[in-house]
Amino acid sequence: MIPHINQRDYDYQLPDERIAQYPLPQRDLSKLLVYRDGDITDARFADVASFLPEGARLVFNDTKVIRARLRFAKSTGANIEVFCLEPLQPQEVEQAFTTTTPTLWKCIVGNSKRWKEGPLTMDVRTPHGKTTLSATRVKTLGNTSEVLFEWDAPQTSFAEIIESAGVMPIPPYLNRETEEMDNTRYQTVYSEHKGSVAAPTAGLHFTQPILDDLSRRGHELVKLTLHVGAGTFKPVQTENVENHVMHTEHIVVSLQTIRTLAKRDRKNVAVGTTSVRTLESLYWLGVKTLSGQSIEQGLQQWEAYELPQDYTAEKALNALADHLDAQGADALHSMTQIMIMPGYHFRMVDALITNFHQPHSTLLLLIGAFVGNDWKKIYNHALDSGYRFLSYGDSSLLMNSQKE
Repeated sequence: MIPHINQRDYDYQLPDERIAQYPLPQRDLSKLLVYRDGDITDARFADVASFLPEGARLVFNDTKVIRARLRFAKSTGANIEVFCLEPLQPQEVEQAFTTTTPTLWKCIVGNSKRWKEGPLTMDVRTPHGKTTLSATRVKTLGNTSEVLFEWDAPQTSFAEIIESAGVMPIPPYLNRETEEMDNTRYQTVYSEHKGSVAAPTAGLHFTQPILDDLSRRGHELVKLTLHVGAGTFKPVQTENVENHVMHTEHIVVSLQTIRTLAKRDRKNVAVGTTSVRTLESLYWLGVKTLSGQSIEQGLQQWEAYELPQDYTAEKALNALADHLDAQGADALHSMTQIMIMPGYHFRMVDALITNFHQPHSTLLLLIGAFVGNDWKKIYNHALDSGYRFLSYGDSSLLMNSQKE
């Protein structure tokens, strides 16, 4: 059953000065709020390993943020920004980046009224030399447009085009232009697969020495991919949360990783809400498989509340893995629109590393689902104790006694 939640219950006062405009000099210098059994401890992120369950499995989202903002200058002097949201042709994210032929994208167009007709062009210097990038608006749907990108260098991929011509899309609430340091600091050190327009920010605190230390201590490090969409910044504007339309995001998880996760022999520590969304989606895709339903369209917004609720995580994930194996697939390529809010029962996540999120956001609803009404206690403590908020802010490690 879909819970009835009023978005006004997930609001708090966030002063502008508490939003971290820039990252700290070192990634692991951030504060760490540890929540366990209703108690809160203040620590440093550099010491995160000492607070984790013994022999935990940390699950990381290895998506890489793309330079999604393309800024064109018209001969009239008008500046048009084309913000690439997600590929339409090819629809598979990796294919869209490796293609050397025209590609169609769903985009947000800034200063749209000044783009009357015809293509926009810019000269781009890539590793293969100079080329001309052309953007043609095919059609407009609401506040987005379908834009066809073409270029005249057949040896050059679209990934190389936007890496050379694009601008890193830092969050809008930072209220500043992208700077050179954002090109590295708005990526996790383990980012690998291009496709996100926003960083999985819980991972920004990790350094390679911390990752090495976690492995030495016997923790298992697992990677999966969810390409973060711009919808992550969309606030819940409907009074009743069930009327909010959740954005869709692409996920990629290897068959081997699904088999590993199916064991449930360790506590799963999700690094970030995107890892949570992916882990829980894997469970429900497995349930769909067990129920004889197609998973071709991925997981829709409310299916987690409507599907059978009594399968174990081990059975669901093994069913999903067997389904992929039977198809000869070595990885799951799918989509999720899962909406996690208070009333949701977690199947895959035992602890969560995450930053502090915006009021009225779906991310805050997810936190409320995980720690219950104690989210207010946690956020009040963070505000009273000088924690920095949002993407470049401080971190928290949240554990629920029911999941210990």
